[in-house]
Amino acid sequence: MPELVLELNGQTWTLDPTRAYQLGRDPQGDFVLQDARVSWRHATVRWSGQSWVVEDHGSTNGTYVQGQRVQQAAVGPGAVVHLGNATDGPRLGFSGTPSIAQHQAPAAAMAGQPPAMPPQQQPGFPPQQPQQPQHAWDGAGGIGGATSLYQLAVGQVTRIGRALENELVVSDLQVSRFHAEFHAHPDGRFEIHDLGSHNGTYVNGQQLEKNGRRYLGHSDTLGIGHSTFRLVGNQLQEFVDTGEVSFSARHLTVQVNNGQTTILNDVSFGVPEKSLIGVIGPSGSGKSTLLRALTGYRPATYGEVLYDHRNLYTHFAELRHRIGLVPQDDILHTALPIRQALRLAAQLRFPGDVAESERNARVEEVLAELKLSPHAAKRISSLSGGQRKRVSVALELLTKPSLIFLDEPTSGLDPGMDRDVMQLLRGLADDGRTVLVVTHSVAELALCDRVLVMAPGGGVSYFGPPDEALGFFGYDNWADVFSAFENYRDFDWMGRWRGSQHYQMYAADLDAVQPQAAPQHFQPMGVIHQKAQTWGSQVWTLMRRYAAVIVADKGFLGLTLALPIVLGLVSTFIPADHGLGPGEAENGFRNGDASIILLILVVGMCFAGSANAVRELIKERTIYERERAVGLSRSAYLMSKVFVLGIVTVLQALILGLIGFMPREMPPEGVIFSPMAEMIFVLMVLGCTSMMIGLVISALVRTSEMTMPLLVMISVVQLVFTGALFKVHGSLGVEQIAWLMPSRWALAGTGSTAYLNELTKSPNPEEYDPDPIWKHEAGYWLLDVSMLIVIGVICGYLVMKFLRRHEPEVMRN
Repeated sequence: MPELVLELNGQTWTLDPTRAYQLGRDPQGDFVLQDARVSWRHATVRWSGQSWVVEDHGSTNGTYVQGQRVQQAAVGPGAVVHLGNATDGPRLGFSGTPSIAQHQAPAAAMAGQPPAMPPQQQPGFPPQQPQQPQHAWDGAGGIGGATSLYQLAVGQVTRIGRALENELVVSDLQVSRFHAEFHAHPDGRFEIHDLGSHNGTYVNGQQLEKNGRRYLGHSDTLGIGHSTFRLVGNQLQEFVDTGEVSFSARHLTVQVNNGQTTILNDVSFGVPEKSLIGVIGPSGSGKSTLLRALTGYRPATYGEVLYDHRNLYTHFAELRHRIGLVPQDDILHTALPIRQALRLAAQLRFPGDVAESERNARVEEVLAELKLSPHAAKRISSLSGGQRKRVSVALELLTKPSLIFLDEPTSGLDPGMDRDVMQLLRGLADDGRTVLVVTHSVAELALCDRVLVMAPGGGVSYFGPPDEALGFFGYDNWADVFSAFENYRDFDWMGRWRGSQHYQMYAADLDAVQPQAAPQHFQPMGVIHQKAQTWGSQVWTLMRRYAAVIVADKGFLGLTLALPIVLGLVSTFIPADHGLGPGEAENGFRNGDASIILLILVVGMCFAGSANAVRELIKERTIYERERAVGLSRSAYLMSKVFVLGIVTVLQALILGLIGFMPREMPPEGVIFSPMAEMIFVLMVLGCTSMMIGLVISALVRTSEMTMPLLVMISVVQLVFTGALFKVHGSLGVEQIAWLMPSRWALAGTGSTAYLNELTKSPNPEEYDPDPIWKHEAGYWLLDVSMLIVIGVICGYLVMKFLRRHEPEVMRN
């Protein structure tokens, strides 16, 4: 077995054929290369039994031998390998004879690490702190990634955008075609001018007004899409966020009950770039709270989250597009095919000037990356649990985030699917992203680069390599560790961690830095004026998506059609000779059954309208929360529901009214137009108002199981206060309560058309007490309809308020 000499950065090492050598940016690898183009675990050099080979591990930028990208290739004396770039990537030279400058590696180096590297980087010896990329802007609001310089001439106007006509072209679908202009004034000052961009222009994390202007200083940063710019003399320096960013948490503490209860306790850790981090811990240890604090959904009471040295909370408006979050529940409508669901989601997330072909191309790229192309025409509901999780990840990858967070992605999956999902996440990290996953599963933790173990009380009990975690706790398996957490809940797990050597190696340096106080003038969210799409475009996209979901659900369509038919037929069981017209009787106009006929139709429409909407918001709560975080308009979301459900409800009212009224004798004349049209119109308005009540219930409840009892209760209450079962008017308190009931005004509206006061009057003139809002007069009919509309508008306002409670806390402005 011949030895081989490797030359790197002017130093040489003799390779031992009995072992393999890992190359990459991982500090625990054998050869650590701090180059952005090199993947975390890029390649291996080993003896194959017949020759020395270099094997690429699916790196992002590739491994090149003699200028050709290879997956595996034989190497020997005279061979040259480049990592990350075929011409100027890190160069590995190979020879067969040791040079004079060769290091005589001691036994320790042969066991794992060339001696030229510092001892803290030797395999098995953890680094003293998480590795942070060093960029030109570190310490001054830096941003990671590739850089470019653009010369600015005095008096020059430099347009920035996605279109090729710009002087500075940014190839990013998050950027508008003509996004902003950079003015270099003759007096030496520089000014940025937003050109009405869709996703906004940010200066020091604060969004400019649409078409706004602002002068820039040399300490200011300018954010446009995934690019960040800064003045360097008379040059504009661009940093592109390609995923090579650090991410850390410092002293995160979350308190509730006015500070009386701490559910997350002083959590600090740093995440190496392009790595996979697992977060585990017993129930109630604060894992979900930590995830919400790290993503900005619920900012910590104290502490800070740093995205490449920038405070996530104060820069959330700008950085939210660079962070992906996959909740435990599905964030796509499972009734839709994969490709259709992703295309509709892309319409909401990308600027309005992105062409359909560009959006669809990005969708196809993501489908191919996650190996979903063969299944793209399948409904999401027909997929396996692992494939459905891939679809949720695909949605987040549309905007090319640098950080991806996942909450319990393997929950409910069998061990095989558990492995598939974790291998997917490992691949995402290797391809140039940082992935943090909260999980209960410990079977595949070895795939992670680091593991964070949360203890009861919300504190950290361990952070470091997964293969050292069990030894740290002194147990052979995780079941014993979790049992210890349960049996010794009062033990100071956090204190044990902070007194350990692992803490000194992995967290002490980061923990020693106190969080910086946010500037007083910063609001947590800043001001967000622009959306990726205009309000009207969002409404139209949401309406099409919602209509597609309804059409795809054949069961819902069948019930929606059957409900008004059944309710209408029920009303026909009252004998047909008892119509709604003024039937002749000894004492004049009288038909006591008229109020019962109208009561059945009105209460039936109340129930149908509310039933249409009562589950619509609660079942989409996870989807709404995620889409709201990336720019969805609250009012656009509500209006899309109102429009689509309104059309469904109006059709139901038409069917119900035709079945209920056509067999009946109609009044001789209406108040304003034909009697049947007037009464059907009242049913339509009543249905829409009841639909709004259903949306209020759906926005108010915490679980879908609570909707049906509330729906039944509301329907019964409305039945009682219609005024058809007993006299409501003139009863102090009762009449005022009835004013709040849509059924009261709807029965009055139909009753006004049908001469209900005359039809139900008592034969005894002394007992005749007509209901004032049943009068056959145009003013009273319009009052009845107007009150239905007012109640519906009030319900819409309440839905808007209740929706706010289910949004990311940082966006509640």
